[in-house]
Amino acid sequence: MPDLTSRGGERLRIVLAEDAPLLRAGIVTVLESDGHHVCAAVESADELRDAARAHDPDVVVTDVRMPPTHTDEGIRVAVDLRRTTPGLPVVILSQYTTVGSLDQLLDRTAATGRGGLGYLLKDRVAHVRHFLDAVRDIAAGATIIDPEIVVALVGASRRRGVLAALTPREEEVLGLMAQGLTNPQIAQRLVVSEAAVRKHVGGIFAKLPLSDDGDRRVLAVLTYLNES
Repeated sequence: MPDLTSRGGERLRIVLAEDAPLLRAGIVTVLESDGHHVCAAVESADELRDAARAHDPDVVVTDVRMPPTHTDEGIRVAVDLRRTTPGLPVVILSQYTTVGSLDQLLDRTAATGRGGLGYLLKDRVAHVRHFLDAVRDIAAGATIIDPEIVVALVGASRRRGVLAALTPREEEVLGLMAQGLTNPQIAQRLVVSEAAVRKHVGGIFAKLPLSDDGDRRVLAVLTYLNES
């Protein structure tokens, strides 16, 4: 049995959209086991839009593909919601590494200078604790993009545009930042000191055209993802 023990912290008000009834019920159970309140659990894009406006949630968790077209309705609704409520935390769940309208969501996030954005593959959130931690971190403003989505977004264009100014190591560090890793975690992954990671992060901040407004770490990650 998975460990459903809450790690504590703020009780979040959540609106969930997932068209598969069993999966929807399972996600509700998992979220509420962590002390959260699921204000609404819906199955379509239109219901998601209405529920988010009615309940003013702390975070929205949504599937990508929902009725009526089963393409990228979840992302498109998220774009609309973040347009009307800038910075509204959104967790996107997907069965596939499709990116669809994700670039619009990233553009909207970059325009506000706020994080609170996650794109997680469903097979990676089968680990309950990982999923719950991600929801809490994204609700608190973190930007967490699944590594496979990063690859799909960036692809062969990783070295184009403003990223060309970065060294290979700086780009590697920025890629790990895009996966939601902290400086100590990056240091452990690359087998280097935290001081070395801080130096690379400083180089990234200095070389990328980042606004003085907002979290520079979030803005750097969004710049990286938008270079697709």
